[in-house]
Amino acid sequence: MNKLSKIIAIALAIVMIAALAACSSGAKLQILDTEYALEDYAIAVSKDNEELLANINKALAELEADGTKKAIVDKYISGVEHSLKFQENVAADAPTLTMATNAAFPPYEFYEGGKIVGIDAEMAAAICDKLGMKLVIEDTEFGSIIGGVQSGKYDIGMAGMSVTEERLQSVNFSDTYATGIQSIIVKEGSKITSVDDLYADGATYVVGVQQDTTGDIYCTGDFGEERVIRFAKGADAVQALVTGKVDCVVIDNEPAKNFVAANNK
Repeated sequence: MNKLSKIIAIALAIVMIAALAACSSGAKLQILDTEYALEDYAIAVSKDNEELLANINKALAELEADGTKKAIVDKYISGVEHSLKFQENVAADAPTLTMATNAAFPPYEFYEGGKIVGIDAEMAAAICDKLGMKLVIEDTEFGSIIGGVQSGKYDIGMAGMSVTEERLQSVNFSDTYATGIQSIIVKEGSKITSVDDLYADGATYVVGVQQDTTGDIYCTGDFGEERVIRFAKGADAVQALVTGKVDCVVIDNEPAKNFVAANNK
């Protein structure tokens, strides 16, 4: 190969790489207007710890009454800052409450400056203040949270988790502290324009979900194993949508908004 041929070959390679990059990262995403499901989020507690469950429900009622719950949700959903401080006056010898979560689900739980923050982290801290306990947060796989609470490895599970009949077989749940919407993310220009398109006769659209979430449970039940691909993280499912491995993603609306905004920058 002569010098000119090499230059041409290198130039063509650069063009191909650029084209591939555009195909893999240039897709714009959107959230459909029609919701897939509506659900309530609650705190998982071992069936053997009814006293803790009662105390948590009492604390949640107090946080509702004094406006703390609303302030926490508004901070992460609407961007309205609050001046509340949590876990500042906990006694050094206070008992600990270990919360299991999956810190890849903004705005409910995510890392900021090496610390787990979000609605669930602040709500748990506020509950612990009411109970005179010290909060310890453990980041783990979503699918291991229920089993960990059931076995006593963790005191509570809090990860944007909704109540289902299957989960109630293993753990109890607190009163609701937030309401979530399961939304559908698609590429702009997708043939999927509403939730009805997923149920249409002959539809073969493949849905991406985060493993063991209610999105996974609902979609597998509605469309069957062959039309659902599970991912360890919601972000992985969204990336699969961008690269064309799935046709849509079903996930909670608030994380959906974060993922879409990050992709469309």
